[in-house]
Amino acid sequence: MKMNSDKYKVVSTVKLKDFSTKEVRENAKKQLKESRKQLSKLQNTMYAEGKYGVLICLQGMDTSGKDSLIREVFKDVNASGVEVHSFKVPTELELKHDFLWRHYIALPAKGKMGIFNRTHYENVLVTRVHPEYVFGENIPSIKTLDDLNEAFYEDRMERINQFEEHLVKNGTIVLKFFLNLSKSEQKNRLLRRLNIPEKNWKFSAGDLKERKLWDKYMFCYEDLLNRTSKENTPWFVIPADDKPTARLILAEILIKELKKYNFKEPILPLKVQAQVEEFKTQLNNE
Repeated sequence: MKMNSDKYKVVSTVKLKDFSTKEVRENAKKQLKESRKQLSKLQNTMYAEGKYGVLICLQGMDTSGKDSLIREVFKDVNASGVEVHSFKVPTELELKHDFLWRHYIALPAKGKMGIFNRTHYENVLVTRVHPEYVFGENIPSIKTLDDLNEAFYEDRMERINQFEEHLVKNGTIVLKFFLNLSKSEQKNRLLRRLNIPEKNWKFSAGDLKERKLWDKYMFCYEDLLNRTSKENTPWFVIPADDKPTARLILAEILIKELKKYNFKEPILPLKVQAQVEEFKTQLNNE
C-alpha cells in the first residue's frame, strides 16, 4: 500500500486538533518487518557512501511510545549504524554550556542514524511550561520570570531553526516526529502501568502532575510545530494511540524521505577494477 506522507507533514500553519491521534492498519506488525529490512539496507548503503548522516527526532507526551517505537522500528539496522540518545534533566556540566551544546556533541556521524529520544525541543517545551527551570542555565540576561516571555521562546526557536539549517548544509538529514497521543489513551497507559505489577517501575507520580498541564503542553507543541517545521527539516505528526500503526507510519515516512537522497555504494577505482580477476586468482591459488 502506498502511503501518503503529506497528510502527516506540517507544511503550513496547523492546529493539533485537526490531526487524528488514532489510525489502525491491518497487519501493521507484518508490514513493519518488511520496512525494517528496507531501513537496514538504506543505512548500509548510506554508510558505504559516507556523505550523509540522519538525525531522527522523537517528541511526545509521557507514554506516547517513544522507547518501544525505537526498539521495534530499528531492530534490524546494524547495531553500529544507529545511535540512540535519551536526554534527561541537564547535568551540571551541560548547564555550564549553551542549551544546544549537549545535543550538538551527540549528533550522528556521516553514515549513521542518530535518534534523539526527547530532543533539543525540550528547551521550548518543558522550560516553557516550567520557566523556572531556565534559571539553572545562568543566562546573564535572565533575572526574573518576566524575562522569560514569548519573545524569549520565539528567539530560542529561531536559534533551533538556525542550528538545524547548519546541520542540513553539512550533510545531516533532519526528520522530526511528534507522537500525537490522546489524553484518554495516556490515561489508559498510565493505568496499565499501575495495574500490571511488572510495569509498576515505569510509573512516576510526576506523570500525573504533568498530565494536569496537558493543555499547556499542547499549546507549546502546536507553536513549535508551526515555527520550526521547514522544508529541509520537517515535522511529521504521527497518530500514536495505536502503537503498531504508529511504528509502521514512521518507518514508511523514513523510507520515503531517505530514498529521495538516492544513496549509492561507491564504485571501485578503475585501477582496482582492472585487477579484480588477478586478485581472485591470488586468493584461489592460496
